[in-house]
Amino acid sequence: MSITKSFCLQEMEVLKMTQKQFSQAMNWVDNSMKLHGLDSMSILKNQTISSLALRDCAKLYEESEFRLNQMMFEKSSYSNEDALIWISALMTNHRTCLDGLNEKGYFQGDQILGRNLTRLLGQTLAFYSNNKVKGKEQPQRNTILEENDGLLESWSLANNKADLTVAQDGSGTHKTIKEAVDALASMGHNRPSRAIIHVKAGVYHEKVEIGSKLHNVMFVGDGIDKTVVTGNKNVVHGSTTLDSATFDVSGDGFWARDMTFENTAGPENHQAVALKVSSDLSVFYRCSFKAYQDTLYVHSNRQFYRDCHIYGTIDFIFGDAAVVLQNCDIFIRKPMSQQSNFITAQGRDDPNKPTGISIQNCRVRPDSEFSMVKDNFNSFLGRPWKKYSRTVFIKSDLDGLIHPKGWGEWEGNFAVSTLYYGEYMNYGNGASTQNRVNWPGFHVLNSANEASQFTVSRFLQGGYWISGSGVPFWAGI
Repeated sequence: MSITKSFCLQEMEVLKMTQKQFSQAMNWVDNSMKLHGLDSMSILKNQTISSLALRDCAKLYEESEFRLNQMMFEKSSYSNEDALIWISALMTNHRTCLDGLNEKGYFQGDQILGRNLTRLLGQTLAFYSNNKVKGKEQPQRNTILEENDGLLESWSLANNKADLTVAQDGSGTHKTIKEAVDALASMGHNRPSRAIIHVKAGVYHEKVEIGSKLHNVMFVGDGIDKTVVTGNKNVVHGSTTLDSATFDVSGDGFWARDMTFENTAGPENHQAVALKVSSDLSVFYRCSFKAYQDTLYVHSNRQFYRDCHIYGTIDFIFGDAAVVLQNCDIFIRKPMSQQSNFITAQGRDDPNKPTGISIQNCRVRPDSEFSMVKDNFNSFLGRPWKKYSRTVFIKSDLDGLIHPKGWGEWEGNFAVSTLYYGEYMNYGNGASTQNRVNWPGFHVLNSANEASQFTVSRFLQGGYWISGSGVPFWAGI
């Protein structure tokens, strides 16, 4: 038997075992919801605290089952890099479910769901990480990218036509974003290969979800702070962190440009997400993300952000995606008194995960309100949310508001030996590494070769999928 055939048989067996465990987890969630008198597919009213967390779990496990089915379909084509990122996303889905249950004091879930599935997912990830045989190879270009070559960068009202148009004044096909998304979903297999939704200027008070089965959706606004999607859901008033997101994207291949996503809950309401993304191969171009704590939830899979604005206070770029931000402006806002600011909180919880936050050629600065009082607060590049947290800043302008230590603790010495934090050729008054933390996991990167592992080319395999959008990017350092 050939090595490749042996690998494929082992791979299918591993995926079947993982799928069985997810089905058992889903059954437990469904039964728990029924005990609360809930239907996993219904929109819940008068939700109890635990029911919100259970609904998050149902959504996350449904997405995981969808991904596993995609991987097991015999005609699917993916590389070992794809498998690693997807299994990592399954692990993140499971951990997000458990975190949400714990967040709401529903500790039964951790005891029942936690151990077996967590262990099996770790073994599955190790299987792909340790196996040098490439299963199926990812083509350099896929059909959808070829059909829509450069469309995200080049799209204009004068030269292109949207499939759906959202306008509050009735001049489009729909008055709300949700109506347009529902209409797109109802098209089924008749959807365009790259569906374009133009959202005209206006402030849209909506909670929007792009489900895992809605692939290759493109949103176009009329400009930052002209097209605004806004909400104010937050943890203090009963939401889970995941459910607080104003805009939630799961479907692969999502593109967006010229829009603002915000959560106006304020620093006193703690976790309040503006945008949550678990869309693989997603691109955001000339967008703005505004909130305070937990603004941009880069939840999982591969993501790219170019020429964007990100505003926040605590952990405001967080999650466990493999993500690169290029040429972005990162604005630190004024927190509550006695609080410190942390730009990042990366959630890698397994050393085999190919995930992390890479911030390249960006600018860190105070927003206008914070600028006058920045010396009264400590501001850090990040802190370790999970044990193997991984974040790097590369060739970025670090304003003088960054504390000389650079990085802050999560709790005591948690993760300081297992995390990976790196800095390479940053500049500005906050960029000196002379007084940085002396943790074993902190690294001053001394060569382009060291830093290049966190670039678009190597970290995201981004050459083939970002180029199709037309958005400018640097493949290397």
